[in-house]
Amino acid sequence: MPDQRTEAGQTFSPAAERSQTPPAEQESPVGRRFDGSVAVLTLRRRPYNLLDAAFGRQIVEALHWARTEGARAVVVESGLRHFSAGADLDAMVTVTKDGDGVRGWRLTDVLRAFDELPLPIVASVHGICVGGGLEVALACDLIVASESAKLGLVEATVGLHPLMGGIQRITQRAGAARAKEMVMLGRRYDARTMERWGIVNRVVADERLSAATMTLAHELAAGPTVAHAATKKLVSIAVDQGVRAADEAMPEIQEPIFRSADFRAGADSLKQNGPGLARFRGC
Repeated sequence: MPDQRTEAGQTFSPAAERSQTPPAEQESPVGRRFDGSVAVLTLRRRPYNLLDAAFGRQIVEALHWARTEGARAVVVESGLRHFSAGADLDAMVTVTKDGDGVRGWRLTDVLRAFDELPLPIVASVHGICVGGGLEVALACDLIVASESAKLGLVEATVGLHPLMGGIQRITQRAGAARAKEMVMLGRRYDARTMERWGIVNRVVADERLSAATMTLAHELAAGPTVAHAATKKLVSIAVDQGVRAADEAMPEIQEPIFRSADFRAGADSLKQNGPGLARFRGC
């Protein structure tokens, strides 16, 4: 999780920084705004979005807010120079000395909030994204990264290993050998390598990161989000319990899709207009 190093790089201006957000909201560690039907959550705990118990809770609260406010997709981005330099190492040392360590940070609750949110979540990654920062990105459904981004699980440099699901999620995406390499060596990798290994979904030019991320998020939001929620559930079951378990869970998970207005709209549109022209409402 921890990596408090920084390096020279481009200063980024994500869309959240350009939005007309009230001054009080701009000071929040997790900015919240809507771009159409997409909820944009902007991490800005200065200076480097270092994770601790409070920041984790604030991210979870923002995810719940997105659902409550009717979002149809979510973007997680950074409003600072880097996505995240990992965990707050000083806070980690303190709780290790004075308490039961990071167990009290309830990191699995953060992961569960991402996994159980019935909406597509896209991470928009620039600058340094390491340790716990990369684990937050891995908790999202898709990752879009800028060309110059540097990513890695660097906990080995301070005598740890990833504490927030990074090992198992890299194993899922890239296989056991890559997971062991990344975790044991503790190196940072360029975005193209992460894309080639199947860890990052898309890599775009630095200046196109915000636009590319929002285009993807809006495409997801315009889709059949009832079906998207079912897709997330089935993927989780397949990963956790295997294909056979996912097969057995399909009938119950898919039932709401067939009752949805989205399915009726899609079927009617196919008959009347051909494929790809349906307009979905997420219900």
